[in-house]
Amino acid sequence: MSRPTLTTLLVANRGEIACRVMRTAKAMGLTTVAVHSATDRDARHSREADIRVDLGGTKAAESYLVVEKLLAAAKASGAQAIHPGYGFLSENAGFARAIEDAGLIFLGPPASAIDAMGSKSAAKALMEAAGVPLVPGYHGEAQDLETFRAAAERIGYPVLLKASAGGGGKGMKVVEEESQLADALASAQREAQSSFGDSRMLVEKYVLKPRHVEIQVFADQHGNCLYLNERDCSIQRRHQKVVEEAPAPGLSPELRQAMGEAAVRAAQAIGYVGAGTVEFLLDARGEFFFMEMNTRLQVEHPVTEAITGLDLVAWQIRVACGEALPITQAQVPLIGHAIEVRLYAEDPANEFLPATGTLALYRESAPGEGRRVDSGVCEGDVVSPFYDPMLGKLIAWGENREQARLRLLAMLDEFAIGGLKTNIAFLRRILAHPAFAAAELDTGFIPRHQDELLPAPRALPAGFWEAAAEAWLQGQPAHERDDDAHSPWAPRSGLRLGLPSRSSLHLQSGGESQAVALERSAASTWHLEGEQLGHDEGGVRRRHLAVRRGGTLFLRWDGEVHAIEAFDPIAEAEASHSHQGGLGAPMNGSIVRVLVEPGQVVEAGTALVVLEAMKMEHSIRAPQGGTVKALFCQEGDMVSEGTVLVELVE
Repeated sequence: MSRPTLTTLLVANRGEIACRVMRTAKAMGLTTVAVHSATDRDARHSREADIRVDLGGTKAAESYLVVEKLLAAAKASGAQAIHPGYGFLSENAGFARAIEDAGLIFLGPPASAIDAMGSKSAAKALMEAAGVPLVPGYHGEAQDLETFRAAAERIGYPVLLKASAGGGGKGMKVVEEESQLADALASAQREAQSSFGDSRMLVEKYVLKPRHVEIQVFADQHGNCLYLNERDCSIQRRHQKVVEEAPAPGLSPELRQAMGEAAVRAAQAIGYVGAGTVEFLLDARGEFFFMEMNTRLQVEHPVTEAITGLDLVAWQIRVACGEALPITQAQVPLIGHAIEVRLYAEDPANEFLPATGTLALYRESAPGEGRRVDSGVCEGDVVSPFYDPMLGKLIAWGENREQARLRLLAMLDEFAIGGLKTNIAFLRRILAHPAFAAAELDTGFIPRHQDELLPAPRALPAGFWEAAAEAWLQGQPAHERDDDAHSPWAPRSGLRLGLPSRSSLHLQSGGESQAVALERSAASTWHLEGEQLGHDEGGVRRRHLAVRRGGTLFLRWDGEVHAIEAFDPIAEAEASHSHQGGLGAPMNGSIVRVLVEPGQVVEAGTALVVLEAMKMEHSIRAPQGGTVKALFCQEGDMVSEGTVLVELVE
């Protein structure tokens, strides 16, 4: 079947990758088509597309994962090609075949290549036959507990359980000892089934202190294949990348060539076409082991674009239309250094629990040389529990690594998000850490430096409360009464005849509250100018972002944005009383398992309920020993953040 001329491109994805693909497609003169679930009807990727098609449903399984709906959307919109983005169906061979059978262009590799690498087990067998070194493990068909127990015993603990059909940390569990295996395997299988529709697992030796180095490969339909340098993605939490950079610090030209050529051989062995990534574990001795191949564009592709000056999405489009690669291996540039961080809606202080809610405040860092932001949200958007919590990516390029690092730190300082928790402060602490500055990288970086990266919460200082009170008062209307502006009771200035003005207010932020009394004179050191609160001290003026949204003031202090509200002691007491003894949902999600029943006696740390949100499982555990008095949920329920799930009495 002959392929049609490409004028209209449908992106079968959402969020920042959909926006990023459409940006290049529009620059190439193509008409862009977005698909969206009912939840994403007003999402940014839907708003930015030339055409949008409603898939219905809320969860991915009802929308973005339904092949028939996506093909119908392509037909209805007149799209001749489909870009899968990453995640969802991007590495689904059945989807690729369905697109080809429909006479459309798939902006990805042939289905046969996805088949070869789509299963981690099959990929490892293929690499083993090709003589590529592998980490010891079990990648067989048998999926029963006893098989995994025997394999783990043979390999030696600790071991790593991984979803055979997926990535991104979903369906991945570290098992330290045999007693943990059964629960970890069951949980990983459920996550894998939920995320990829495939519960099959593999197990392999958990290599200590490895670096995660991956090679970007690109192949055309004419037999040409090259590697576009490498990326270091060692900074991870929950087996999910947080910081990525290119090139990998400390990699010699000889090792880069060896890994690059091995990656090209792997791609050519399966007849690969398009953009792909071959991932390796690199140990301190310079030995590398094949992990997997991602048969799609990677989240971290912008750092490769930054050091090569190439647009990989444009290459995907041209290669899919039959064009040859425009350069040879010898012509691949390597210019400077680039670092990327992933911005998530999550709470690093609470085991990186995903956060949901409305982006009441959203300000991106200023554009400029060596600065790039790929985001999928805008102020006012809602972050739902149904999809991955990544909001976007910040990418900085520099002539060297240190310049890129400092640029990225400056970008994080300018970013401001309010309305839900994010990992901005956590990312800043990583980039500012002396070990990161010294490029001391491996996958254990975050656990090793946990005390500095995830410090215990500290009480907000007096200076913060003074700044909050000044911003609160100066940001209010000048008069209390609208009916009589000349009344002596109308001004909010706190005027007292013959004495300095005094104002008192009670504020709360992040679970803390403070009563503040301000005495202000005409020579006040605080000045609110627009959305900037200036403070003069010792001839130096410092500025803090101060933005009012309804009854909430967002104030940036020491690099973090804090939400501040007026404190209502009566409402606080009522809320505390109503939740006494009750364990609430930490976020919006669905109940997948209820592990206890009323009357059951439990110990501290016992898992009571398992909540699924953003394609990950989260256990609600007993904070202390006690008796389950009542259950307020059952399996399959959708629950909102704060909903009481279990009542526990000591």
